[in-house]
Amino acid sequence: MGILGWIVVGLVAGAFAQSATRFNRRRAPDQRLGCVGTVAVGVAGGMIGGALFSWAGHDGIDEFGLRSMAVAFIGAVVLLLVVNALAGRR
Repeated sequence: MGILGWIVVGLVAGAFAQSATRFNRRRAPDQRLGCVGTVAVGVAGGMIGGALFSWAGHDGIDEFGLRSMAVAFIGAVVLLLVVNALAGRR
């Protein structure tokens, strides 16, 4: 998957993960993630999800498709839950 594929998967997975975890709704308007932040969350989620799936013995993200978006979504949700847990301790 090329860089454009990673950006699209990251944007979709990051947006759905933020919606599922209500990440942006808990923040003040000046602390919310923008488009670039959403892509970054999705791409990082794709790496985390791919690593988790590989560790579990399944294929990670290999090509552009619905399965890749699902793996990136799961990784992005894990990432946002960890960030929320760490931010909640302050």
